Amino acid sequence: MNTRELGQTGAHPSCVGMGGVTLGEIYAPVPDHVARATLEAAWDSGIRYFDTSPWYGHGLSELRFGEMLRSKPRQDFVLSTKIGRTFFRPQEPETYRPTFWKGGLPFDYRFDYTYDGIMRSYEQSMMRLGINSIDLLLIHDLDVAEIGSQDLVDAHFRDLEKSGWRALEMLRTYGEIKGIGAGVNILGTIPEMLRRFDLDFFLVAMPYTLLDQEVLEAEFPACAARDVGIVIGSPFASGILATGTTVETPFYNYVPAEPEMVAKVRAIEGVCHEFDVPLKAAAFQFPLLNPIVATVVSGAGSPEQARENAALLDVAIPRGFWTRLRDLSLIHPDSLPEVMR
Repeated sequence: MNTRELGQTGAHPSCVGMGGVTLGEIYAPVPDHVARATLEAAWDSGIRYFDTSPWYGHGLSELRFGEMLRSKPRQDFVLSTKIGRTFFRPQEPETYRPTFWKGGLPFDYRFDYTYDGIMRSYEQSMMRLGINSIDLLLIHDLDVAEIGSQDLVDAHFRDLEKSGWRALEMLRTYGEIKGIGAGVNILGTIPEMLRRFDLDFFLVAMPYTLLDQEVLEAEFPACAARDVGIVIGSPFASGILATGTTVETPFYNYVPAEPEMVAKVRAIEGVCHEFDVPLKAAAFQFPLLNPIVATVVSGAGSPEQARENAALLDVAIPRGFWTRLRDLSLIHPDSLPEVMR
């Protein structure tokens, strides 16, 4: 599978990445043997970028990724995980269960963006992975959508600026990691992060999909000006670009899609039918039209899903498909390369 350099990190992830949310059991429990088979299927399909987090299943995703990746040559893959939470023995271990996840491990957590918290998170991640080097570390979703209140977000930013950033910068300076990134769920996070920190890349989970390209107005140009790379997560916009509009309740941004969004997807489906292009392939390949994007990451809960994700890059999509979407004002004109404008 082709690779692209991520910003100026020197890391070259495969253009399709494997995300760790599903194997952290966000939707349903996943047996260990299925998780291992899914990761092996991703590897056998050419995927060489693996992104996980301590938050995914309270450590379960990292354990599963590490168990497979330890059997592979370290130089052959790019690995990223995240900071922002540390985990510990719960107060009532006999009854504790993660509340956000359908499964996961029985460890409690706290947010911690201080120097000590980031170093502890980094070291805990290496132990869970069983791998003594991590290529990329991300500040995990430091926004209201994830944290819950602006006051808490502000407090975490203060911790990060006061001491936490020094930990990340030290790890990068001494070569323990190749780059520092930040997760993005909502518009406005990128400029705020760029104003405060010398970041190498962003993992953009929703604001850049086949349905939404508002980041092209100012946020992606600001990244390009500073050679900041982009990883795209949630290429299916949390559901509707994978299921289409034929299901009873299509989801967009993790909630039932509004009628106007359903109508937009139907219009895109019409162009897909005209050019005989699968909607999922269009959604997956669209972000990679932008040269600032290095890789598109999607989770998988079965070997079949992992193989399908990798195969979506092999679907031939004619240039006319993209220009038709542009001409119908279904995508932003700046989302196409210069040769297509």
